Amino acid sequence: MSNSNKYNHIYVEKDVINHQLTSDILNKFPKTNIILIDHYKDVFNRKNQDYKAQHQNQNLILAANRETHIYPGSPVCQNFDNRYFYYCSQVMNCVYDCSYCYLKGMYPSGNLVIFVNIEDIFKELETLLINHPVYLCISYDSDLLALENITGFVKKWHEFTLIHENLSVELRTKSGSKQIFSTLEPCSRFIFAYTMTPDNITKAFEPHTPLASARLDAMKKAYMHQHPLRLCLDPVLPFTKTWQKDYTQMIDDIFKEIPADYLKDVSIGSFRISKDYLKLMRKRYPDSAVIHYPYECSDGFYHLPDKLQEETEGFITNEILKYMNNEKIFRWKGSI
Repeated sequence: MSNSNKYNHIYVEKDVINHQLTSDILNKFPKTNIILIDHYKDVFNRKNQDYKAQHQNQNLILAANRETHIYPGSPVCQNFDNRYFYYCSQVMNCVYDCSYCYLKGMYPSGNLVIFVNIEDIFKELETLLINHPVYLCISYDSDLLALENITGFVKKWHEFTLIHENLSVELRTKSGSKQIFSTLEPCSRFIFAYTMTPDNITKAFEPHTPLASARLDAMKKAYMHQHPLRLCLDPVLPFTKTWQKDYTQMIDDIFKEIPADYLKDVSIGSFRISKDYLKLMRKRYPDSAVIHYPYECSDGFYHLPDKLQEETEGFITNEILKYMNNEKIFRWKGSI
């Protein structure tokens, strides 16, 4: 689908209509109906919305984030032994539609919000960097690489990281996009972190998401241009009959293409999610097997039963140990 007819409507806050990024984005969708609004929440936070239907036919909302931009990292996320662990959210919702994604229980709307005022995030971050180094995850609540042709955020973040020596950035992605790697100067503190899942699981639980072969092709391109790479097997989903065989084959395929000693590290974790998010997800998706699996709840978070969690993460860890030492493997501990 071409950009010109991707969205039926684009809602734009009046205060950002003259922002340069707003203009850049709107110019990519000349045939789309533009609707001016006072505040993005007037559309995004409306009552009685059909999240599922909206996500299947997303509209775009361009807005400014006028609140805090940078937050302490969540306890369910891997911090890779970084003391000053933070994340930020420039986009609300994702172009992909993974069945297990916590975003399905986090937001009232399935539409996509882009906060165009990236310069305000940079200002807040520079203030934080005065006090201590920062390890920042910038792509948890969306997939910024999958949206790069619309926003240009990845390039902007990369440029910012290059000139701030006490900043390290992780960009988590499932995208198969490869074009950007030849345009960026490699930076040891800007990590492209690829979440990989076997094709059978992608087909079952990750609608619209590139298959493992496409993601691996993108990793190879990043490797060719010497960009730091992280492999993320998180969440591992043991919900198909052949999951062990499938993960083993995928891991073998990855290490045939990417040298183990080149990877910065590997993250391993099983499914876990906030109790409140899962409650809403189960209401919105009553027929989803992965959402309605009988998880266990500890301290407000649902996760796999302890025995299955240990089996799952232990199996994947052993497969990775065939290729690299334990020092480069970061396994989610399961303690909330």
